[in-house]
Amino acid sequence: MLTKDSSVLFATFSLWTHGQRMPTNGNLEPLRDFLVPRVHKLVLIDQPHPGSDQVMPIIEEYRENRIIKHPASRWMKLLIPILKLTNQNKTQVAFKLRDFFSIFDWMFRNSTHIDFFIGMESINTLAGIILKKFGRIERVIYYVLDFSPLRYHGFINKVYLFLDRFCATHADFIWDVSKMIQPARIKAGLIQQKSAPLIHVPIGVYPQQLIFTPPRHRQPFSICYMGTLSEEQGPDLAIEILPIVLKEYPSATLHIIGGGQKNLDRLKALTKSLGLTHKIIFYGFVIGSAEMSKILSQCYIALAPYRAIPGSIRQYGDASKLRSYAAAGLPIITTPIPPLGKDLQELGGAIIVEDNKKDLANAVLALFSSPKRYATMRKQVIKFAQNNTWDNEFSKAFSQSQ
Repeated sequence: MLTKDSSVLFATFSLWTHGQRMPTNGNLEPLRDFLVPRVHKLVLIDQPHPGSDQVMPIIEEYRENRIIKHPASRWMKLLIPILKLTNQNKTQVAFKLRDFFSIFDWMFRNSTHIDFFIGMESINTLAGIILKKFGRIERVIYYVLDFSPLRYHGFINKVYLFLDRFCATHADFIWDVSKMIQPARIKAGLIQQKSAPLIHVPIGVYPQQLIFTPPRHRQPFSICYMGTLSEEQGPDLAIEILPIVLKEYPSATLHIIGGGQKNLDRLKALTKSLGLTHKIIFYGFVIGSAEMSKILSQCYIALAPYRAIPGSIRQYGDASKLRSYAAAGLPIITTPIPPLGKDLQELGGAIIVEDNKKDLANAVLALFSSPKRYATMRKQVIKFAQNNTWDNEFSKAFSQSQ
């Protein structure tokens, strides 16, 4: 049981840019913030993702309202040359080795017994499982943000699936963000009877994100897109439908929240080529969740036009953008890709359309033209969001992780 006397080690990852942690791993800070006031000690080992501007793990120890930052050991620093040489934004073997050994390095520098080890990704969890065999850890939680049976190619994919099965079998608990991960895991070779107990721990929102601005105070005919700006997520499609929408609603606007210079350059070039520069607002990265929610809460409807790409991890994972949209009281239009979209459609808070311009544009026009349908959808997303706070989700998860 998680108590005021508990010690927790959370091994995870994030992207670092200009010395600042980026919000691409949206579960890191919420879990940290949940644990800090509730436990005796939390050690956070944050392993910078390939492509970050630093390569050594960032170790933060939270105890008695203090934070102590620990440098990497001199042995870990021997990896710096090879890490810098392979520091490109994709999976790198050298970075995986760094992640694995960074946990052992910390544990053997400290004599503390850990009550809960939470490993995000299989490499981190594997280290926790081994350390449990040495008696240094009481419980190991395998925390999984995304999964795909076809994530890599050839031998690397076999290693990925083997590590996932090993951790799913030998951890004390599995925390999956999506209910679709375990069925896919079993289909890929996990023996269900050998699986650790499974707990569904969806992405949550902060209470300050719950901003339910009345429709009359929102910008009329405004559409928003928030999240990663890669083509797989569909921001290009959101831009491409705007000329269709503008024919019937000339005052319509599109608001895009998300960063990454390469993606922004692509989307701004597309915007210019369609003559939409005055109709689309680019906000870039918005770091604070409350600030992001303020922007969303001024818009009228939200888009999540995930593209139907074979093997996409989106069809097995959770969709944080849908939860953020709901927290802002926004009716949602999405594609069949994210599992959460189907749940929200069943609740009456989302419309699912096929992955094409015509269907997406028609759904936007239908919502703009039907205040009654809009009001019903808004009511349902608000009802969903009110119970979807991080505190609720993590409290339920730890109560089941006994």
